[in-house]
Amino acid sequence: MTAKMNKFRFGESDDSASDFDDDTSGLPFPEPLSRHSFLSPDFNPAAYLSSLTNRHQSLEDLRQELRDLDQRLSRELLDLVNENYQDFLSLGSTLQGGEEKVEQVRVGLLAFQRDVQSIRDKVEARQREVEQLLNEKKRVRANANIGTALLDFADRVEELEKRLMIGEHPVRDTAEQSDIESEFLESDEETDEEDTDEEGPQAGEGTAPLVSQKRLESHLQKYVYLTRLSSRVGDEHPFLLAQQQRMSKIRSALLLDLKKALEQAKQAGERRDTRTLAVLRLYKLMGEDTSAVSALKSLAI
Repeated sequence: MTAKMNKFRFGESDDSASDFDDDTSGLPFPEPLSRHSFLSPDFNPAAYLSSLTNRHQSLEDLRQELRDLDQRLSRELLDLVNENYQDFLSLGSTLQGGEEKVEQVRVGLLAFQRDVQSIRDKVEARQREVEQLLNEKKRVRANANIGTALLDFADRVEELEKRLMIGEHPVRDTAEQSDIESEFLESDEETDEEDTDEEGPQAGEGTAPLVSQKRLESHLQKYVYLTRLSSRVGDEHPFLLAQQQRMSKIRSALLLDLKKALEQAKQAGERRDTRTLAVLRLYKLMGEDTSAVSALKSLAI
């Protein structure tokens, strides 16, 4: 009896526990998430999640509910666009008074475009002007360089004429002639030993004056510089064309001095070959190889 009662009590106890486990009506079930919670201008995700601590809901269930809400909003947006698609297309034509606004904008854009084009034209014109000025500057600088070269050419021609005693320069007073001769005194003294030979002729009465090869080489170098300067400027330049006669006289005087130096080398005895080669080198420096051959033939060297 006691066992039965205990058994009954035990069974009654089991039924009560079972009833307690199955009865969930008293639990606070979470309410569905409201979309209005997300419409707040100052919405903060962290603060919103902190407010959901009393929902009695697992994190995975909350994630799934958020996914469902996102999908539902996406479907609603798509449905809204589809329902109002024709209205969206006809929105431009149904506007009242929009033509005037569009025309005002178009006129403003055209005016802005004209202003931009005007500024661009001014910039391009200024650019062309600057380019013209730069080209003019280059041309003026080139002409200035040519002018400087021509002045240098004229000065050197005159100097070489003075040294060679040709043109109008021999006609001068005694004092000026002495100044010119004094310029060559030092070089003549240095080359006396080179230009004289014990077996060769000595300068004196009835003999031609000795030609200093060192001074002759200096004259030739000045002449070669003049020819190169003329080529650099342009041999057809009017000023250079006017100097051709003077250059021809200088060339003739130098060739005459070279021939005299060759004659002296012929009479130099043991030093004949050395002096001859030195004179031929001066012919080559001047670019007168043909004249050198003709001089050698005439002197039978």
